[in-house]
Amino acid sequence: MTSSDKTATYKPLNRDQMAWRAAQDLQEGAYVNLGIGMPTRAASYVPDGREVIFHSENGILGLGPKPEPGTEDENLIDAGKNYTTLIKGGVFMHHADAFLMIRGKHLDVSLLGAFEVSEHGDLANWTTEDPSFPPGVGGAMDLAVGAKEIRVIMDHTDRNGKPRILKKCRLPLTAPGCVKRIYTNLAVIDVTEQGLFVREMVEGMTLEQLQALTEPKLQLANNWRALMPPEAMAA
Repeated sequence: MTSSDKTATYKPLNRDQMAWRAAQDLQEGAYVNLGIGMPTRAASYVPDGREVIFHSENGILGLGPKPEPGTEDENLIDAGKNYTTLIKGGVFMHHADAFLMIRGKHLDVSLLGAFEVSEHGDLANWTTEDPSFPPGVGGAMDLAVGAKEIRVIMDHTDRNGKPRILKKCRLPLTAPGCVKRIYTNLAVIDVTEQGLFVREMVEGMTLEQLQALTEPKLQLANNWRALMPPEAMAA
């Protein structure tokens, strides 16, 4: 919630809730890459009984949820240098082989973080152009064109309350027109040829409030619903 939106009666999602929401849409048997940052948390929130095979660009297929405190294995690290686990049947591979999976279009979905997304699905997620922070391209450019579908997890606004979903990205692009769905701390939004459609909003939020925090025009889907994560996940 921003200081300029004093009438808001909604509560933004925390990072685990955002990852939880993205995980709910992953289909049975899907091969899914998890990008650095919030996306890696999604491995911990796949619904019980559903098999999703997570891929990490540093050379893991069968990435599991984050380990319980005290059970960390220093040999099990994800692409974001976080401790992780390996599911039964999971494998390690050479870094080059992990990228062969990406470039060979063997991934159904890639969940990526983003700095900006445009109304046409353009993705900017590799540099803020801040000279004090060296840019890190990583595998984002490969994933943006190699995965069959790109979905993004990001905060709806920057720390100053300015929109991060824009008519046109201001930062250098990772790839044009690749993002199909955006998960933010306020909503779930689909990028379509007909425009941006709001599928879900956090409870208590109105389309007018969401529009005030979004640069391009939003349309409310006919079957939209309130975005309500499990109460146990509340911060």
